[in-house]
Amino acid sequence: MKSTILKDFLSETGDLTRFTMSFFREAFRPRYEFSEFLKQCYVIGNKTLPLVGITGFIMGLVITIQSHPSLKAFGAESWLPSVVSVSLVREIIPVITALICAGKIGSSIGAELGSMKVTEQIDAMEVSGTNPFKYLVVTRVFAATLILPILVVLSDAISLYGAYLGINLKQVVSFDLFTNQIFEKLTFSDVLPSIIKSYFFGFCIGIIGCFKGFYTINGTQGVGRSANSAVVTATFVVFIIDLMAAQIADIFQIT
Repeated sequence: MKSTILKDFLSETGDLTRFTMSFFREAFRPRYEFSEFLKQCYVIGNKTLPLVGITGFIMGLVITIQSHPSLKAFGAESWLPSVVSVSLVREIIPVITALICAGKIGSSIGAELGSMKVTEQIDAMEVSGTNPFKYLVVTRVFAATLILPILVVLSDAISLYGAYLGINLKQVVSFDLFTNQIFEKLTFSDVLPSIIKSYFFGFCIGIIGCFKGFYTINGTQGVGRSANSAVVTATFVVFIIDLMAAQIADIFQIT
């Protein structure tokens, strides 16, 4: 049983690696599907932004309210904007946004391509002379890679506004003082790693969703399994990337 699970895992990892290499081979060859790429950027961003924004606002509000008693016990209430802003921007918001996108974007791409696969629309595209890999996969992966960092930046801003409201539920702090305290502690080394790893989050979510959908089998039941598997796999990969990013950032700070 264990050997079968390990064999399936290694086999799927190899298939995903070949699929990723195919993406890099096709991505920079003409013809370029700019119109489909722009469409996917709009679809991904438009569908995900409301949920990401609401989640970011709630996270900023909740983290601030929960952090206040702990800092108050040590007489460090004035540190609240700095502590909350660094934790939100550096770690919490990028990961939460990536997990939301893994559920929203990953499942959507997996289900969409899976349904096209089982209804033989992908085969029909090949017959008509269209490269389905370039039209379906490359555009969606690039769109997810580009849009997710933008969503992270927008969610950062919304979460910080939520933190501002959370602070003013406990004490009175002007908006100018709040922003000054944020930018005194929030440095370039806090913002840059979160943006860089967001590109990797977006790429992995897009490539996994496309991979699961592109190789869907067993009809309509397989579509559901592909969507579910895309979410689970993308979520796991997001955590792995975040762990690796934390280790790399720690090494560069030490050196």
